[in-house]
Amino acid sequence: MKDTIRVMGVPLDLGASRRGTDMGPSAIRAARLHTRIRSLGYKVEDVGNVFAPEPEERPAPATELRYLDEILETCRSLADRVDAAVQDGVTPLILGGDHSIAIGTQAGLARHSTDRGMIWFDAHADFNSHATSPSGNIHGMPASAVLGIGHPALADFDCPGPKLRADRTVFVGLRDVDAGEAELLAESGVHYYTMRDIDEYGMKKVMDEALEIVGKGGLPVHLSFDLDAVDPRWAPGTGTTVDGGLTYREAHLALEMLADADIISSMEFVEVNPLLDTQNQTGKFTVGLIGSALGKAIVPE
Repeated sequence: MKDTIRVMGVPLDLGASRRGTDMGPSAIRAARLHTRIRSLGYKVEDVGNVFAPEPEERPAPATELRYLDEILETCRSLADRVDAAVQDGVTPLILGGDHSIAIGTQAGLARHSTDRGMIWFDAHADFNSHATSPSGNIHGMPASAVLGIGHPALADFDCPGPKLRADRTVFVGLRDVDAGEAELLAESGVHYYTMRDIDEYGMKKVMDEALEIVGKGGLPVHLSFDLDAVDPRWAPGTGTTVDGGLTYREAHLALEMLADADIISSMEFVEVNPLLDTQNQTGKFTVGLIGSALGKAIVPE
């Protein structure tokens, strides 16, 4: 992690069926994000939000890839900002917005290297293609897209092919996976841990194995955290909640272990929806997770 954290918001909700994630960046910032980052000894640069169109402004045509052009327009702007952050030697922290923004994040990182790992916390695999998606919502496709799978407009966005290594990609917390995407996931070469794995082995063992996979060889690692990975008791403000998710301490332990491993080079936190929240509970929870990823300890050494 670099000494300076560059915060960038992506107020996009075109990739999902429910409105509200466009307000996610504001909810996270309002939960004293900058104060938390500075308290851990980092400098903060906030470059504001990437422009994202409103759905009322551009009604979605009936298609298997809803709002494709608009989402990729936003992702290209995000890729430029992530690219600039890497060039400037700072750590990009991206605030969503729905998870389709990961396509832009990975495109920006891939302009420097595709020899990278990724750890992806999510209730869903987000591994659909246009052919398997039951909804056409692109927030269910970014993980497959960044690994070069699916419709060429997504899989080859910004540059042809995968934006990082499948064998250094790990999913944690899966518990709601569509049948079609499960087949793609099984064939992809990525590693994944479901909630049953966490129940059976415990979060520590899962994270020990995940860290060995993503960080092997000293590769830089991107953290992508969808708040629906967490049980809705702790993070109700997200659009596709699924019961039986990570507990408060499981989520924090996972990110504390990532901080201890010192392998994270970029981060994004997505799918915070204040319209579905109570007193910004999920925004505050997100800031707590960011703090853990940046090294906040229960008793500092």
